[in-house]
Order: sequence, then C-alpha cells, then structure tokens
Amino acid sequence: MMSSLKTIATHNGAFHADEALAVYMLRSIETYRNAKVVRSRDPQLLDSCDIVVDVGGKYDGVKYFDHHQREFSDTFSSNYKTRLSSAGLVYKHFGKEVISSVLAGKQLSQEDLDILYEKIYTSFIEGLDANDNGISPFPADLTPTFKAAMSLPEMVSTYIPSWNSEKQDEESFLECFHKASEFIGNWFVRTVNHYASSWLPAKSLAREAVLKAKDSSILIMDKFFPWKSHLYDIEKELNIEGQFKYAIYSDGKGWRVQAVAIDPTSFTSRLPLPEPWRGVRDEKLSELTGISNCIFVHASGFIGGNATFEGALEMAKRALAF
Repeated sequence: MMSSLKTIATHNGAFHADEALAVYMLRSIETYRNAKVVRSRDPQLLDSCDIVVDVGGKYDGVKYFDHHQREFSDTFSSNYKTRLSSAGLVYKHFGKEVISSVLAGKQLSQEDLDILYEKIYTSFIEGLDANDNGISPFPADLTPTFKAAMSLPEMVSTYIPSWNSEKQDEESFLECFHKASEFIGNWFVRTVNHYASSWLPAKSLAREAVLKAKDSSILIMDKFFPWKSHLYDIEKELNIEGQFKYAIYSDGKGWRVQAVAIDPTSFTSRLPLPEPWRGVRDEKLSELTGISNCIFVHASGFIGGNATFEGALEMAKRALAF
C-alpha cells in the first residue's frame, strides 16, 4: 500500500490560497487521495513527484500545473479573461471529478454537473485566480469607500508562521500549510454543497415563476428561494433582459416586495419602491399608499412588506404606475 501513495509537490517558503486549494482539491479525488505533500523548488525533487502545482515553470495539464511562466496566458475558457492560478488550473482539469467526490452519494445529472462546474468557478475559484495574479475586480482609478472584510487569500496568509516566530523551519511551514489547505478546502466544500443543495434546485423554480409571469413586470413566488442570480440568466436566455422590476415572495409571516437590482452584485435597483414610501411603516404607510396591511418600506426603497399577498401585489402594481 505504501508504494502506491502519490506525492503532490508545491513550492516551499510562504504559501498562498491558490496552491493551498489546489492541493486540497487533488487530495479529495481518488487518484491523489491523502497524497503526501512535498514543498520544494528543487527541479530533481519536483520531477520525482507525481504531480506538481504552482512551481516548476511548466504547464502540461498532466503533471505540471504552474502559471508563473512568462508566456502563460490560459483562462478557464474563451468566455473568461482572468488568467488562471494553480487553483484554476487544477480545477479546470479535475474540477468535475472534485465536485463529484465532494457530492459523493448524491444523484447528479451531467447537465447539473456542468452547471455547477461553471458556477463554482465564477463564484469561488476565479477570485482566487485574480488575486494570485494581481488582478483587481475594480478599475485602478476607483477609490474604495471602505476597507472590505478580510478575503479568503488574506485569511490563508494568517496561517504562515509569523516573521518573529521561532518556527521558521520547513517542517513548521508544512504543518501550517496543511492547516491552511484544510481551512480553504472546508470553505470550498461548503460552497459546493451550498450550490448543489440550495442554488441549483432553485433554478427550475425560478424558471417556472418567470414563465408564469409571461409579459408582466412582477415576478411572483409562493415561497422564498435563491432566485436572484437565476433570474438574470433566464431573462437573458429568453431575450427579456430587464423585464422584471419587482419580485413578490412569502417570508413565512407575510409577503415581501423586492425591487430587482440592475445586476446580481449591485445595490442599485431597476425601479426602487416610490420615494415617499421609503422609511414609512405600518398604519402610516397604509394611509400613505391607500393599501391595507402594509408593514414597511426600506429607506433605500429596495424592499417592502405587507401582511397579505394581495397587499404586496398591489404595492408592486402601484409602484410600477407611480
């Protein structure tokens, strides 16, 4: 058994999120299950290993998965512009096998696997690729209004032994690398499970709601589910982009009227609820709108509430005509 144990190589020294995840993904599939990890830049040692990531100066899609070569410019597909890191390279070649391993025991059609493969790249992997390659998600001349919360790559970096730690030997670095790999790997697994168990099943519900709405500007759902990202894809597919202005759904206690954002990541709505309604609640809101059972409208106008479906629908209709 020991002779069949595979060896994964990556570079020594400070480590990063991309190779930490690349190693985790490889160790999750049958071929490299629980493989030994070697960290080195010695060419002879690297050549003796079964697979090499983020080091070695070569990429062949079989054994070598480095992205630091001057001529390297590979992306996930022709639809993407972000240059791959070692995480993206490993995911591109092994991603479907990795997803199937994470979701072992769950029924998954080839179509669903293809959808998840793409979604998990855009939602999780691409950001790591961009970060490792020094690509900002924003134009250089844009000044942030605040410091964003610590990112996954920044969290991974906290596992690197501190500059003033006495433990600067490779054994200590390897121990910390394994902890970092497990950390980002656990987030990856959570992400895969989320999209497989929650996001993906919502796709058919969103499509059904869109088709029922026909030529309306109001999307109606009898319960809440993750509809937002699906809506944009379905609108584009049906050539009705921008059609829906409001979504109505039950929150378990009442009904919500939510203004559809201009895109999945924006806080700007296509048509916010009317300005005079914003920040008003309960009876005052009902008096102002002439609609019974109003509960609230958010100060930004992106969402409101009513105790009944009929009331929520009327709020959406009047907002459209406002």
